[in-house]
Amino acid sequence: MTVVTVGGASPRGMTANSFTSVSLDPALVLLCVGRDAVMNRVLAEADTFAVSVLGAGQEDVARHFADRSRPPGAAQFDAVDWLPGGSAGAPDRGAAAHFECARWRTYDGGDHTIHVGRVLALDALPDREPLVFHGGRFRRLAPAPRGGRP
Repeated sequence: MTVVTVGGASPRGMTANSFTSVSLDPALVLLCVGRDAVMNRVLAEADTFAVSVLGAGQEDVARHFADRSRPPGAAQFDAVDWLPGGSAGAPDRGAAAHFECARWRTYDGGDHTIHVGRVLALDALPDREPLVFHGGRFRRLAPAPRGGRP
């Protein structure tokens, strides 16, 4: 699970579960946003954005940024433990990884827009387990078996 954020005068955040890497050279990532979502318009107008890969135990953050009734602007960040963001967004203190991106391209994805960003910076905590959403609920990854293959 991820939260995509845009900084600036009217910062915005949104939970996004459609996020993946595209290319290593140049380093590109993509996320898909519903055409009717406020974040779709915000991303279309922004030069930069950020993506925080949430860590295990951050279900409340994922739910908060999925809630359409949260306050607009900077006030929506008051309820969660976030750092003040730069131009690309606001990194989450408990995130497993944080990507700072420049807008690269957008593509038609049916009822979604595919936003591709060029990675400007990456901050990752390799020991931090990511938050996973599968089968309609939040889950934990099973630990890898010791000593090789299962």
